[in-house]
Amino acid sequence: MSGVTKAIVEPLLRWYDDGHRDLPWRREPVPYRVWVSEIMLQQTRVEAVRGYFERWMQAFPDVRALAAADEAQVLKLWEGLGYYSRARNLHKAAKRVAERGGVFPKTAAGLAELPGVGPSTAGAIAAFCYSERAVMCDGNAKRVLARVMAIPGAVGERAFETKVWSAAESLLPASEDMAAYTQGLMDVGAEICRKKAPRCSECPVRSFCRAFREGRVEDYPAPRAKRERPVRHATLFFLY
Repeated sequence: MSGVTKAIVEPLLRWYDDGHRDLPWRREPVPYRVWVSEIMLQQTRVEAVRGYFERWMQAFPDVRALAAADEAQVLKLWEGLGYYSRARNLHKAAKRVAERGGVFPKTAAGLAELPGVGPSTAGAIAAFCYSERAVMCDGNAKRVLARVMAIPGAVGERAFETKVWSAAESLLPASEDMAAYTQGLMDVGAEICRKKAPRCSECPVRSFCRAFREGRVEDYPAPRAKRERPVRHATLFFLY
């Protein structure tokens, strides 16, 4: 572990061990539950997901149950979460896993081949369930890393994404710490290193945070540039 990695990872692990969020999918971190939670959490707040997750697990307790369900039943349970392609991809991926005997791929690369599973989701499942040294880089993690490393640019911009993913990879701890580190990074982003009104005095890595030292925490990541709306001109003729 490099000096830089150690300076960030160790305080983050201590902070996480001292008391982390009690989330239902963490109580039994098996691939199916982690996968469903990660998909539900995309573009949705944690508090909104809790109830949906519990109802989903009651209806589809394992991947085979989900694979055997009708799409209409799947979409009904998803009502209110929005972005229904997520639910459809969950159903498609469940069928693919069921064809494998109900066994999920055991690597981030293999998980990323499932419908609707991107690199960050695959990394999260692999880190939580298999202790793979895989990168999870969701919105919360990107914000933390952008501030700690003072990475310029906005989320979604190619240069920013390249740098923040590279930073995430360079900070990966030993495999035995992967689950706690990854979840700690997510929790710091959600609870401490918030987009607005960050609680820097409570941050376990503030002493190493370049944005904090420079007094520019809220400058990272930069806001996305607003797209200019095209101006259309038309000529109207009135006939009397």
